[in-house]
Amino acid sequence: MPFSMHDASVVTFSRFLRALDANLDTLAKHCETTKVDPAVWLGARLYPDMFPLSQQIQMTCDFAKNAGARLAGVEPPSHPDTEQTIPELKARIAKTLEFLGGLDKAAVDAGAERMVKFRTGPETFTELPGAAYLAGFVGPNFYFHATTAYAIMRHNGLPLGKRQFFGAM
Repeated sequence: MPFSMHDASVVTFSRFLRALDANLDTLAKHCETTKVDPAVWLGARLYPDMFPLSQQIQMTCDFAKNAGARLAGVEPPSHPDTEQTIPELKARIAKTLEFLGGLDKAAVDAGAERMVKFRTGPETFTELPGAAYLAGFVGPNFYFHATTAYAIMRHNGLPLGKRQFFGAM
């Protein structure tokens, strides 16, 4: 069986989102043990001009849900960026996973050839075939934000390893 667009997007993104969700559980326990306000962690950045942990998680979810929707030819759900706590971020991940899980596999696979129009700036739109959109735009952005979220947690002392980044195989 060939590797499908659904496998490359929905299945893979879901795995990393579940890992990110588990890492937030580890973070919550760590905050409780160390008596550090979770808001401090959620506001942490790798560099002053980079997004904080909370926004890295929001963007990881956004790239996953928007990619799944666009590849399936459906409208992506809107998730306003209002999360300020670990439970709220976990709820956002759960909503994203639920949405991805409800996408039609055949529709996502058919998205390889479908032209996908997406925003690449405030007023700039780009249009690519779905396979190029996934490989050249969404995949790199999804992994950038997922990796940065992991790096922020790890850099600030959360005991995570590579297995926690990748999640269950």
